[in-house]
Amino acid sequence: MGEVPRRLIIFQSEHWTLNHRIDCALPGYLMLGARASVSELALLPAKALAELGPVLAAAQRALTEILQPDHFYVGRFGHDRGYSIHFHLIPICRWVKERFLTDARYDAVRRLASCSDPGETDGAEMTLYVWREFCESANPPEVVGLSIEDVVTRLRELLAFEDRRAQ
Repeated sequence: MGEVPRRLIIFQSEHWTLNHRIDCALPGYLMLGARASVSELALLPAKALAELGPVLAAAQRALTEILQPDHFYVGRFGHDRGYSIHFHLIPICRWVKERFLTDARYDAVRRLASCSDPGETDGAEMTLYVWREFCESANPPEVVGLSIEDVVTRLRELLAFEDRRAQ
């Protein structure tokens, strides 16, 4: 996953690194990357696989406490060579969803959806919106609430507590 700046690393274990996504302006968009140089889940050591669920759960619990998102997505999308397997953790707060629902540029995407409620959306639409607007845009939308730095600091605190509690 490339070199992650220390200021964005939240948690490291023998098998995993949890960090804020480097190229994303959305506070709380995290990446959980394997420290082993493997690109497939099935190739991870058994201990890494055993640790994956608890680390994902702890990250979701902490992010939910901090941001109180309406939705929380966990996914594996990348298939570029040279990257270890990694997972995207994407919190969708109400303000992000409202921006998507009122952005006329995404009308065509919303019309393709199968949601019967016009005030709702699905994970694919929201992920596309977050990637295009918060990760790829030279001018991302203004953030509502905590900054990336604030979220990273709070996550470190909560996950350190979680780690101590598990011991």
